[in-house]
Amino acid sequence: MSLASAPSDLSDLRDYAFEWALVDVETSGLVPRRDRVLSVAVVTLGPDGEQTGEFSTLLDPGCDPGPVHVHGLTAERLRGAPAFEQVAERIGALLEGRVLVAHNAQFDYDFLAHEFARAGLRLPVDRRLCTLALNRRVDPPTDDLKLGTLAAHYGVPQLKAHDALDDTRVLAGVLRASLRAAAGLDLPLPLVACPPRQDPRFAPKPPKTPCAFRNPGRLTPGGPLVQGMKIAVTGETGTARADLVLRGVAAGLNMMGSVSRHTSALVANEPSGGSAKARRARAEGVPVIDESAFLRLLGDVRPGTPHEGAAIPETARPPHPVPAPEPARPPHPVPPTPAAVPDRGLAPVREPAPAPEPAPPSSPTLPAVPAPREPDAGGAAGPKPGAKRSAKPRGPLTGRRVLVLGGTHPDAVAARTRVVELGGAAAINLSAGVTDVVVLDGGHGDRRLARITELLLPVHDAAWLVAPVVTQASGAEGRRAAAHVLPRGGVVDLPLPRGRGPADRWTVTASWAQQTACEIDVVAFVLDEDEQVSFDEDFVFYGAPENPGGTVRLLSDGPTEQTVSVDLATLPPSARKVVVAAAIDGSPAFGDVGALHIVSGPGTSAAALAQATLDAATTERTMLLAEIYRRGESWRLRAVGQGYDHGLGALARGYGVDVTD
Repeated sequence: MSLASAPSDLSDLRDYAFEWALVDVETSGLVPRRDRVLSVAVVTLGPDGEQTGEFSTLLDPGCDPGPVHVHGLTAERLRGAPAFEQVAERIGALLEGRVLVAHNAQFDYDFLAHEFARAGLRLPVDRRLCTLALNRRVDPPTDDLKLGTLAAHYGVPQLKAHDALDDTRVLAGVLRASLRAAAGLDLPLPLVACPPRQDPRFAPKPPKTPCAFRNPGRLTPGGPLVQGMKIAVTGETGTARADLVLRGVAAGLNMMGSVSRHTSALVANEPSGGSAKARRARAEGVPVIDESAFLRLLGDVRPGTPHEGAAIPETARPPHPVPAPEPARPPHPVPPTPAAVPDRGLAPVREPAPAPEPAPPSSPTLPAVPAPREPDAGGAAGPKPGAKRSAKPRGPLTGRRVLVLGGTHPDAVAARTRVVELGGAAAINLSAGVTDVVVLDGGHGDRRLARITELLLPVHDAAWLVAPVVTQASGAEGRRAAAHVLPRGGVVDLPLPRGRGPADRWTVTASWAQQTACEIDVVAFVLDEDEQVSFDEDFVFYGAPENPGGTVRLLSDGPTEQTVSVDLATLPPSARKVVVAAAIDGSPAFGDVGALHIVSGPGTSAAALAQATLDAATTERTMLLAEIYRRGESWRLRAVGQGYDHGLGALARGYGVDVTD
């Protein structure tokens, strides 16, 4: 139901009473480490929702203003405006002690963090709230969750889109209405604790050009270097390390910063040295050559096998076109023990541990990671991963969203599976989009049932799922079309990328019920044809939320949801697949956590194209949620739902990432 002219007084919403600082920035681009803020506006609200302050200004970034057709801020208009450092303290005073609020809050927060860091100041923000994430929980009946769409739904006037001050005033109205809608559903706010993102350890590394060639395996004794070989360097060298790396890259080698079982050779003048790379090379049997041998071999690097569609730099074309040898694979190692590495505090490198054999580079399949467990799906495992795209299900629950309460884990899984079989979507949280509630044994004690009764939602017992009879849901006439519901293993085609832009940043958002016994981390791996990362930094996780090229990012939208954003248009040809996974930090397993819900669509605020509820896990501590993979010239999304008993460290090793505590 639209909340036209929502009241500004929030004094009756005591559980949602905070000091708020609403922020909007217009920027010269989309990458905070590179682009600059062109204008900023801050509006402060008290706990009662009344405005207490306001500030806005244009800024002279000292660079090209970027997409003027979007924000309208030309270089001439910005000339004479203050630099960010001249207004940083005033902005900081408005943010101090308040919850930062923005629509897609991580974007605004990251840009402010980088600007404050350039000014040599601390960004005084401890918590933030994203109105986009909040409305994903509320799930209003709108075509999408863009700020302008929500403003129209909630009856908030918008005068000038992409004007920082007007957008912030609109945001204030959307926040007030969203808080009232959240209170009506008794939803907890998705507040995010903010780390000091200006800390250098959070800064993404400069982009690394992906190697154009596939890894042919290890260097053989007396044999030549082959393009695509993974080469690491350790210890003192006569030639500057940077020069060695540049010469290797120019020859078509993949110069790595760490050693793993996929390393082709280690360059070390002291092979028996005590460096972590040397120890790992000895443990894995990686060939070690000295600097002089490496320089000699650089004079005759043999042609490699290019990644499909990769452009070969002229500098990487070897002078002698000799056929490349068949790729060699190391012998199959012993699988690591479960949970060999703690899930938190991961960083690329250097602790010896065996890893699984990669899957052959055929059509996209699940990776060959250690000790796989097919989750007990209550008798309904879903299509195999290689299945063709499923026809959109039709049934008596088509267009319905059903929340299941209570029951044992297997019973709840079976009920949600049945909902999908009948064409519906299985909800895991109460939202405005829920149309029906099924209460299993023990579900009458769920604290949400009282609110469900107040909302007059239809409540059913388990027998209803045998042959459900449904009535028109209240407000259904204004509800957007439901996203395609995928079963476990289901596949859907994605629209072709149109070029570099927000619409080509395809997203996968995972959400789950509020947890108190553990935290859940969403991660992503960018993989090549051999189901391996090209370099360690293609493992994206909470401590490294962006890969070097900025093509894959992790967005923290709250304690119960995280989003992986993938720029399909700018992924290098070597990237054949992006795997999105989740891991539990703590002793519980996914059987204790319950279902995870994923939605996927173009951009962060557009309507979702596909959704899936993944809840078949029992004892597993890591789970593959989804894959975005190339199929010819197109991209596809697969809902996976494959779980493993081991921890995140073992999963990362299976994809060629070396990790330690």
